[in-house]
Amino acid sequence: MFDLTGKTALVTGAGQGMGVGLARALAGQGAAVAVNDLFPERAETTASAITEEGNVAVAFAFDVTDLDAVKSAVSRIETELGPVDILVNNAGIPESTKSTGQKLFRDTDPSVWRLYIDLNIYGSLNCIYAVVEGMVDRGWGRVIQISSGAGRRGYGFGNGIYGASKSGIEGFIRHFAHQIGPTGVTANALAFGLMNNATPREDDVLLQNLKRSIPVGRLGTPEDAGAFCVFLASEESGYVHGQTFNLNGGQFSN
Repeated sequence: MFDLTGKTALVTGAGQGMGVGLARALAGQGAAVAVNDLFPERAETTASAITEEGNVAVAFAFDVTDLDAVKSAVSRIETELGPVDILVNNAGIPESTKSTGQKLFRDTDPSVWRLYIDLNIYGSLNCIYAVVEGMVDRGWGRVIQISSGAGRRGYGFGNGIYGASKSGIEGFIRHFAHQIGPTGVTANALAFGLMNNATPREDDVLLQNLKRSIPVGRLGTPEDAGAFCVFLASEESGYVHGQTFNLNGGQFSN
């Protein structure tokens, strides 16, 4: 069950955080994984870790917001690993904002707004556009859009533009799913709650307050994310289509 042998997966933003868990989980089920990151060294680190586990992965560094770069990378992936059967759009935090964090809307520079929109909407659209025709031609494909609870409800701590960008791409996935329904290609979104990646600090008061709102009493892990992604990528998920799933420990429901 959930065997991905013979499939090729492209995971964007897989050089760190949740992306590493997604890439490792897919590879662990037999997929050959194209590991994308903006920085070659990060992509190489993840790909090397996967190959050391006895699975197949190759690093592909490119900027998902550049359509020509995406098309070129997909062509290289097809040559080295095979046609992309599974796309996981995971890249979601603009690199230049990682050191400053997210701010209240009235405190942001308008130049920052576009960074989130470009990455979460245009970056995802670029990747889908580059692979969908091949999926349709072959009669099988899986598009998995990583989203966030911030795209589904309001918060007061400064992630409004990020949330807006996630809301936008979730809306597209719903329409896209209706368009490709009969083709054998499925499209779904997976909305993360509070996840344990490289950024949260245990001494962060806000973090501790948010953790108390999670019924299961802990943050989500890369393994949690990877397991759900494997299901959505599998043959067994063929009747699951056009949905947004919450992965948040019960923090809130639809």
